[in-house]
Amino acid sequence: MARHRAKDALVDVIARVDLDRKKAVAAVVAAGALAGAGFAGAMTTVAPVDRIVPVAATKDLAAAMTAQAQPQGIQTVHSLDTSAETRKLLQAEQIQAQFHVSEALKSAEGAYVKRQEAAKAEQARIAAEEEAKRPKCVRPAQGTFTSGFGARWGTSHNGVDIANAIGTPIVAAMDGTVIEAGPASGFGLWVRVQHEDGTITVYGHMNTIDVPQGAKVKAGQQIATIGNRGQSTGPHLHFEVWVGGSQKINPVGWLAERGVTL
Repeated sequence: MARHRAKDALVDVIARVDLDRKKAVAAVVAAGALAGAGFAGAMTTVAPVDRIVPVAATKDLAAAMTAQAQPQGIQTVHSLDTSAETRKLLQAEQIQAQFHVSEALKSAEGAYVKRQEAAKAEQARIAAEEEAKRPKCVRPAQGTFTSGFGARWGTSHNGVDIANAIGTPIVAAMDGTVIEAGPASGFGLWVRVQHEDGTITVYGHMNTIDVPQGAKVKAGQQIATIGNRGQSTGPHLHFEVWVGGSQKINPVGWLAERGVTL
């Protein structure tokens, strides 16, 4: 009898142990399922000590617990590179400064060009006024009229003589081009100037020649000095006028037509 009771008691213990084992397994499985579904936080709130709480039943549970440990609502803030921003600001300021300098230079250059143009215009105006005032024909030398055009001492005197001291300036009677300057028979030295209308004026007996052949001269410009070279009775200028390049005419009338008297 006692033997049967002991056997029944043992079977009952084994049954209870087996039931507890099944409950434990079921609890572990349930905990793993809850952790996999993202409810690991619910397990941490279970207080009773008689309930089994798995720490890491599965990989999902460990991952969930790790993720759960991260604080919520944290946002990433991008760092600011102050040195790069400073360089950008400096570059922008440099570009702006260069632009202002360029504009200032353009303005200054424009003002300079305008001043230059105004100065050139003023110079041209003054030159035009001076040109308008400048005489177109002048007396070829200062001095005493000593001999006229025509017959003289049994020969033809083809010009006029103006006496003065050696070195007295001789000037071009009108604008023209020097076509000859140097020695000449009977004149010692001479200069011949051809004018725009083809007329040639001749200057002889000079002491020095002050212009080269081919030079452009203006009325009143010095071309030589009075001398006593060649066939001369004293220091003077012998002046002739050749119309058409060869026909010798009286210089007195030619000068008078142009407002000049001897």
